[in-house]
Amino acid sequence: MSEPVPTLQLETERLILALPQPEQVSQAALFMERNRAHFSPWAPPATDDIYTDAYWAAQITILQSAFQNGHGVRLWIWAKNDPSHLIGTIGFSQIFRGPFCACVLGYQLDQQFEGKGLMREALQSAMRYMFEEQKLHRIGANYRPENVRSGRLLATLGFTIEGFAKDYLFIDNAWRDHVLTSHTHAAFQVEWLAAPLPHNIQSRSSSGLKF
Repeated sequence: MSEPVPTLQLETERLILALPQPEQVSQAALFMERNRAHFSPWAPPATDDIYTDAYWAAQITILQSAFQNGHGVRLWIWAKNDPSHLIGTIGFSQIFRGPFCACVLGYQLDQQFEGKGLMREALQSAMRYMFEEQKLHRIGANYRPENVRSGRLLATLGFTIEGFAKDYLFIDNAWRDHVLTSHTHAAFQVEWLAAPLPHNIQSRSSSGLKF
């Protein structure tokens, strides 16, 4: 018998945030192709296969495995008024438990949906899930100093600047400096350090989005 496909769905006033599902691969490829130029100054170099269904079919398997193993949480963002159109992604990677209890945040929003407060709405829900259900203490997020929009978004969410990293990532054909920020969970409980890993397959699960 095959393993159950993990599902996770969060809802906000305007959005649905959900763990990627196999039937959604074409939407991921279209999302990346549609925003190819928009994302290039802010994301690591990508090969052309990132714009193909085959690439995302393999990636979804990896993302679901990371979720089940407690190593990462990737959520795809869908508008409630058009739930068949992928408009953004949120990723919490490099999840460590024990005395660190932290992860790294990354996010992308379709260019045509910027300026509407959608990513802020999505991140508020996703961060609440990571703090309250994944029981993490710290979420780190880093951005290029030139990315004023991203810096402003993180500040409104309560992230504080912790430092500056010279030549931090190779992006847009050069090593780029980054501002280092983090947000910590004020209500974190010490006993969570010894708690077992969340049972992710059952954690706020749903049947998922299907189209």
